[in-house]
Amino acid sequence: MELAAFVDTKIADGAVSAEDILQVRRYIFGDGAISLEEGEALFRLNNADCTYAEGWYDLLPEAVCVLLVEQARPEGYVSDDHATWLINQITADGHVCTRTELDVVLKVLEKATEAPAALERFALEAVKQSALTGSGCTRAGHKLKPGVISDGEVELLRRILYASAGSASIAISKMEAEILFDINDATVEAENAPAWSELFAKAVANYLMALSGYQPPSREVALRRENWLEQPGGFEGGLGGFFKSMFTGGTGGVRSGLQREDSIAAQRGAAMSAEIAANEVVSEDEAHWLVNRIGRDGLMHENEKALLRFLREESPTIHPALQPLMERTF
Repeated sequence: MELAAFVDTKIADGAVSAEDILQVRRYIFGDGAISLEEGEALFRLNNADCTYAEGWYDLLPEAVCVLLVEQARPEGYVSDDHATWLINQITADGHVCTRTELDVVLKVLEKATEAPAALERFALEAVKQSALTGSGCTRAGHKLKPGVISDGEVELLRRILYASAGSASIAISKMEAEILFDINDATVEAENAPAWSELFAKAVANYLMALSGYQPPSREVALRRENWLEQPGGFEGGLGGFFKSMFTGGTGGVRSGLQREDSIAAQRGAAMSAEIAANEVVSEDEAHWLVNRIGRDGLMHENEKALLRFLREESPTIHPALQPLMERTF
C-alpha cells in the first residue's frame, strides 16, 4: 500500500494509533528522503481531525523539518517556495493554525540557518489571533481566554522570536515590533501574564536600540526569561540597567555586558562593538514612527511608558516630536 492509500484508510478509521505512526515512519523515512507529496499526505492526515496517538505530535514536526531544512540545498536554507508550501498546507483546511501545526513552523524556524520572514510572521500572527480570539494554537484540554495573554502564549511568542536568532538579523525587526505592539494595544485592559510586560518591553527596546543607531544585544540576551522589570531600583536597575551596561562606556561596556549576560553573545562582542554607530540621536522618521505607533489606540500603556523612559535616559538628544509623550511618562 502506498502512503496516500494508507492515509485514506486512517482518515476513514478516524484514528491513528501508535502502530500506525510507526508504519508512517517506515513510509517516509524508509527510502532516505521525504517528498513534497509525502509531506502533503501527512498534512492531509493531520487536517482530518482524527484521534492521534501521542507520537503524532512529534512525527509531523520532525518529518517536515527533514523535508524543508535538512533536505534543502544548501542544507538549512528554507526557500520562499517551501515556506509558501508550508503555509498553504497549514491553511488548506480553512481553520486557524493549531498547536501541532505551529510546532511544525517553530521546529523549522529553530532548525533552519535561514528562513523567509513570511514564515515567522505567519507564526506570530497565529499566536496573536489565539490571544485575541481564544482559539487556535492549543492542544485539546487547554483553553484560552479571549483577549488575555497567558503564560503559555508569552512563551510561544518568546520561542518564535528567539528562533530567529539563526537568521541574518540579530536585532528585533520592525515587523516583529509592530505585531507585539498590536497585541499590546488589543490586550491593554486585560489581566495578562506578568511575563508579557517583560517580553514586550525587552523586545521592542531591542528594536528601538537598532533604530537609534546602536548595535542592539543579540536575541539570545534580549529575550532571556528574567524578571528584569521587577529588579531592585525599578526601571533603572532592571531593563534600563541592563541596556545601560550594554551601551555605555564605549566598546568595553558592550563587551562587559555581553560577557555578564550570555557566553554565546560574548563571542560576538568584538564584531558587534565594531559596528556600533556613532549617532545615538533618534531621527525624525524614527521619532514619528514611535509617536504614531504609541498613539495608534489613543492610550499610553505602562509598557510604552517604560520604553520612553529608557529612550530619555539613553539618547543624548530627544526629538521634539517625542517631547509630549515623554512628559506623560512621569
